[in-house]
Amino acid sequence: MSESLTTAETTRSPSAAQTPLFEIRDLHVQTVSDGVQPPVEILKGVSLSIGHGEVHALMGPNGCGKSTLASTLLGAPEYEVTSGTITFRGDDITDWSTELRGKAGLFLAFQYPQEIAGVSILNFLRQALSARKDMDMSVLELRLELMEWMERLQMDSSFMERYVNEGFSGGEKKRNEILQMAILEPEMAILDETDSGLDIDALRVVATGVQEIRKDRPQLGALVITHYQRLLDHLRPDFVHVMIDGHIVQSGGGELSQLLETKGYESFG
Repeated sequence: MSESLTTAETTRSPSAAQTPLFEIRDLHVQTVSDGVQPPVEILKGVSLSIGHGEVHALMGPNGCGKSTLASTLLGAPEYEVTSGTITFRGDDITDWSTELRGKAGLFLAFQYPQEIAGVSILNFLRQALSARKDMDMSVLELRLELMEWMERLQMDSSFMERYVNEGFSGGEKKRNEILQMAILEPEMAILDETDSGLDIDALRVVATGVQEIRKDRPQLGALVITHYQRLLDHLRPDFVHVMIDGHIVQSGGGELSQLLETKGYESFG
C-alpha cells in the first residue's frame, strides 16, 4: 500500500478552511422501521470535510452505503440519523428538511432521475429557481439561459418544452440533471452515480458539463459518488475516499482510484 494513502477517522482535506463548505462528522444512519422489520444501521460513523471549490470522489462496492449517504445528505425520510452531524457553511443542517437544504444551496443529481408527467423542463426549472432564490425569473430570461446551457451540454433546445425526463434516454436524463445544477447554481453538489448506465460519449458530455459549471462557479464543492475510474478520468477529483460496510476506510488523491482499478475493493476489506 502506498505510504501516501492513509486511513483516518476524519477525512478532512488539508486545504479546507477553518469553516469547511460541507462537513460530516461521525454520522450514523439507520433505516426507518416500517413496523415489521427492525431498523438496520447502514452508515457507521462517516466523517468527511469538503472545502470550497474541491471535488471529492466516494467509491465503494454495491451495498456499502454510498447512496444511503447521498439520500441522507438531502434529508430523505426513509433514513434516520441516530448520531453525528451534517454541517453546511457552518450551519448544522442535520435536522433540516429537504426543502430547506435545497433552498440553502445543496443539490443532488439522482442515480435514477424521476419522470414528472405534465411538467415541462422550462416550468419545472422556473418554479425550482423561484423556490431556491426567492426570485421570479421571466420565462424569456430563463428560456435564453436554458438555450445557452443546452448548447454547452449538447442538448437540443426543444427539450425545454418536453415533460421532465418523460421518454428521455438514460444519457438525456443525466444531462437534464446537470442542466438543473447549472441553472439552480448550488453551492454544494452531490452526484450519486451520475455515470451509471452511460456509454462513453454520454459520459464525456456529462463530465464536460460538470466542468463547464465549475468554470463559471469555481467555489462549487462537489461529492461525486461512483463505481468507475472512467468518470474520474474526466473530473480529476482532489480527493478520493473508499467506503466499505458503512465506513470510509481509506482516503487519498487520484492515485487511490487507480489502485482500486488494479487491486479491487477486496484489498481494503
